[in-house]
Amino acid sequence: MQDAPKKQLTLFDSTCLIVGIIIGAGIYQVAPTVAQGTSHWWGFLGIWAIGGLLSLCGAIGYAELATAYPQEGGDYVYLSRAYGRWAGFLFGWIQLVVVRPGDIVGMAFIFATYARTLWDFMPSATLSYQFVPWGVYADAAVPWSQLIYAALAVAVLTAVNVIGVPQGKWTQNVLTTVKAIGLLAIVAVAVAAPGGSLAGPSAGKVPLSLALILVLFTFGGWNEMAYVAAEVKDPRRNIVRALVLGTVAVTVLYLMVNGAFLYALGFSGLTGSEAVATDTVSTVLPQFGGRLISVLVCISALGATNGLIFTGARISYAVGAEHRAFRPLGLWNPRTGTPARALILQGVIAVALIVLLGSFVNAILYTAAVVYSFYLATTLAVIVLRWKEPGVERPYRVTGYPLPPIVFCLVCGFLIYSAVAYKPQIAAAAFGILLAGLPLYWLTRRQAAA
Repeated sequence: MQDAPKKQLTLFDSTCLIVGIIIGAGIYQVAPTVAQGTSHWWGFLGIWAIGGLLSLCGAIGYAELATAYPQEGGDYVYLSRAYGRWAGFLFGWIQLVVVRPGDIVGMAFIFATYARTLWDFMPSATLSYQFVPWGVYADAAVPWSQLIYAALAVAVLTAVNVIGVPQGKWTQNVLTTVKAIGLLAIVAVAVAAPGGSLAGPSAGKVPLSLALILVLFTFGGWNEMAYVAAEVKDPRRNIVRALVLGTVAVTVLYLMVNGAFLYALGFSGLTGSEAVATDTVSTVLPQFGGRLISVLVCISALGATNGLIFTGARISYAVGAEHRAFRPLGLWNPRTGTPARALILQGVIAVALIVLLGSFVNAILYTAAVVYSFYLATTLAVIVLRWKEPGVERPYRVTGYPLPPIVFCLVCGFLIYSAVAYKPQIAAAAFGILLAGLPLYWLTRRQAAA
């Protein structure tokens, strides 16, 4: 009987998981704003290359941790060993109620937004919002079709992952392959365009710090490999390979796609575009460009959603396996070979947040304040665990140690400061939810000891 994780993920599966999660739909939304934060075309491409290098600094730190501790749960395992069980519990708690459902919902809303452009089956029906919890105001009226599309995406993909790991991983592989081909198709179409001018300053300046934040947001997801480390075949080699290959592949794709945007629209045209991918394809295919891009964005968003669902449930499973309060989540279903209960609860919370939050922006605001705090703590764990557990075998050690972890810690600190400065009330609310996990941890610890 299968009552524990089984090694079923090949190097290709693992790389597709990383690439599929990183390449959501952010690349189609943030490019013009990033361009407005730079003064020249070479600065625009340069900041994307820097984003890839900074992400790689974080990824190789996670590679050392994942190969030294190849268990389900990723950050939960590393934080527990580095700082104590309370730190791992808080990570699992905030992932369960804030970060992972919010990330899933954000991608589901992007899918829903573009799905409506293909077929809006309830064009005039809306749900009115006035206020949602934690001080986040929603849109005045959200189309019901958007909410239904988002909820269906979460429900269907959750069901696929509950059925079994092969179904979940092959869904991920197909979606990732299609979205990568789609991005390469944009590049190919752009090459056929007449070409725009690369000269001229940015049309509307935004802070360079905001541009970097947006770039790093689009690279988010490289750490997901750590959550499924126990399911990777030959983890000593394939975890490192998948993290590095996935991050490098995304960096190359992003540079190619943004180069295509520049070539087709020119620098001024890029900075002023409201739908950069659509505008790029429409220069060559004016009649079909919009719908083709909508299909591609839908596939990209679904690929990211599926990857987040697949890996997120492994965090809840790891917490449930060790903490009494979440014990039902720590059971591996022997029939399906998946953490079915963790998947179902994660899906229920995500669907509830779709109704409560109502939009992509609110979903991002729900998660932003605490994400980089845990990135920072986990990256520091590379240094802490080398000192605390020097006898543990480390099949991979960070190249250039300790410079990459230090660089990435500084980046995390900058992003935490920026998030708090931008929306202090929402940041305070998110940290309040995080701290609410401490009494729950102490209570369950006392019950276990009684």
